[in-house]
Amino acid sequence: MSEDLTDLENPSGRRGAVPVTVAFGDGIGPEIMKASLKVLIRAGANIAIEPIEIGERLYLSGNTSGIGPEAWDSLRRTRVFYKAPITTPQGGGYKSLNVTVRKTLGLFANVRPCVAYQPFIATKHPGMDVVIIRENEEDLYAGIEHRQTDEVYQCLKLISRPGCEKIVRYAFEYARAHGRRKVTCFTKDNIMKMTDGLFHTVFDEIAADYPGIENEHWIVDIGAAKLADTPQAFDVIVMPNLYGDVLSDVAAQIAGSVGLAPSANIGEQCAMFEAIHGSAPRRAGQDVANPSGLLLAGVMMLAHIGQPEVARRVHNAWLKTIEDGIHTYDAFKEGISKQKVGTAAFADAVIERLDQAPRTLRSVAHGAASK
Repeated sequence: MSEDLTDLENPSGRRGAVPVTVAFGDGIGPEIMKASLKVLIRAGANIAIEPIEIGERLYLSGNTSGIGPEAWDSLRRTRVFYKAPITTPQGGGYKSLNVTVRKTLGLFANVRPCVAYQPFIATKHPGMDVVIIRENEEDLYAGIEHRQTDEVYQCLKLISRPGCEKIVRYAFEYARAHGRRKVTCFTKDNIMKMTDGLFHTVFDEIAADYPGIENEHWIVDIGAAKLADTPQAFDVIVMPNLYGDVLSDVAAQIAGSVGLAPSANIGEQCAMFEAIHGSAPRRAGQDVANPSGLLLAGVMMLAHIGQPEVARRVHNAWLKTIEDGIHTYDAFKEGISKQKVGTAAFADAVIERLDQAPRTLRSVAHGAASK
């Protein structure tokens, strides 16, 4: 950790600071985390940062999970994880750190808002505002594979009633807490009648408990086509793990850019917040990376830990920055953008707008997250 991060570790010494475990990650991770924390703290976030090391160095030292005992100790103590992207080395034997953390901490719900920022960020779908809620622990991600014959390998798809009930109810509670009008379920239960069939059955059962929220079900292939073509037809979408993994990236990209998308992983006791993009090692150390996805994940974190006013200040300042045409290289478009800036300068631009609100884009408010 570089010397100029010292002040971030104990930003203000205020009483009641919420402990947060922070991983600066690999590749562009340290740059975008530093930029994001600077904005959050300048906005008044009352957090006490506990830095941990995870990722590539631990992998290469022989730790196949990429996370060590000291990190687990911090996570179990703080129960809030703010995580920059990491690099998983090429080759076999390395476990997905995200999957490990999600399963160990019981982070059953992955929440990904996918919002269009037309005309300031190019998109074919102005007005898109979809939240994808993905089951995070089961399905094919249980990771149970074996060799059945010399030429056949098998992967087991696990769907449980308790797992379905938790994620579906979370989706409806999220919709109610955030004023959403409809929850849609995607499955492939015309083929996988028992596993996906159970998910669909539980969805219908729980939907009956929320008469004020519209509900519908789509077969995932035609639903995916509709999402790509007419995302305005959806509001909150809940689905099993694999479909949610794929389609949340698709939705983020068609909204404008995967680089802008935040992600929350929510459990009954713990939560993790991160951008959805990777560590982009080729861009590391160049001060060009876009910190927006990680910053907006920080906004979700602030709402979750009971600091919604700070979340609102940061989010609206970020919207005003985008609206003013201050963009990093990945979002810069001639004729739309006004100034191309690097990672640090983008953070400074957001800080300059902390008491401003967007005029064209819709300003936002934040409440405590549904748990």
